Amino acid sequence: MAEERRGSWFGFGFCGFGQALGSGRGRQVHSPEPLRTPGAGADVRRVSASWSYTAVVTRGGQVQLSGAAGGAAGGCRDAWASEALLVVLRAGPELQAWAPACALRGEPLWTHTLVPEAEGADGAGAEAQAAALPLLPGARAYVSPRPPFYRPLAPELRARRLELGAEHALLLDEAGQVFSWGQGRHGQLGHGTLEAEPEPRLLEALQGLPMAEVAAGGWHSVCVSETGDIYIWGWNESGQLALPTRSLAEDGKTVAREGKYGQLGHKDTTSLDRPRRVEYFVDKQLQVRAVSCGLWNTYVCAVERGES
Repeated sequence: MAEERRGSWFGFGFCGFGQALGSGRGRQVHSPEPLRTPGAGADVRRVSASWSYTAVVTRGGQVQLSGAAGGAAGGCRDAWASEALLVVLRAGPELQAWAPACALRGEPLWTHTLVPEAEGADGAGAEAQAAALPLLPGARAYVSPRPPFYRPLAPELRARRLELGAEHALLLDEAGQVFSWGQGRHGQLGHGTLEAEPEPRLLEALQGLPMAEVAAGGWHSVCVSETGDIYIWGWNESGQLALPTRSLAEDGKTVAREGKYGQLGHKDTTSLDRPRRVEYFVDKQLQVRAVSCGLWNTYVCAVERGES
């Protein structure tokens, strides 16, 4: 399991299925709001989100689902949510893949026992080398939401974190550099164009700025610098970039209020094709420690700057 990053979780973007996201009012949360996680409270270790549901992993080893998929299970180290598959890492270590609608009941669709030697880790060191799902221990393979579920990854990429969007992928390497590839029609690759990239391409806009975390939504991307700033780009259809968007104004949900996030009167931002820092957390003197994305929403874990 990746290193635990404690702090308060925030959510913004689409929440039309009642998934744990901010206040849970309406279909969209326009700016970062404290995450509602009944039963978990401040005990959240990780959040993994898809379009219609969210999986919350607690430090006590429980996975809780909210939204279109419900249910809970114990004895879990990590979980990764997608519309096609819910993947859970249990002690053993063993991977279990479920159809989200099964709510973690019955028999899993697929299981895979992780063998330390085969994964590029050895014995007691395997846990330390395990990144967050979908990346597997040793960074030599990852889990795909479609068969074959177990897929190899080129070791020369030196992956520290891998994130899969609907049509693109992000990879964070050991040096803190970010690579992206796949489709780019909503700017989600961050290269300043809408063109596709068939192979991993270094994100030049972030060169010289080491990153600690990455996350991929359906068609948007997020990364967190080692200093705790959050950068975001791609599609903003439901406010998942924490920026004003035309759809929010047209549905009457956007109202004038203090601050710079989601209110009327600012330039519409349908999409961004290059990374932009989210100023909300800077203004609130918050340092971002972890991030996760659903198809149309974003979750952020932050602490007060200067807090250890």
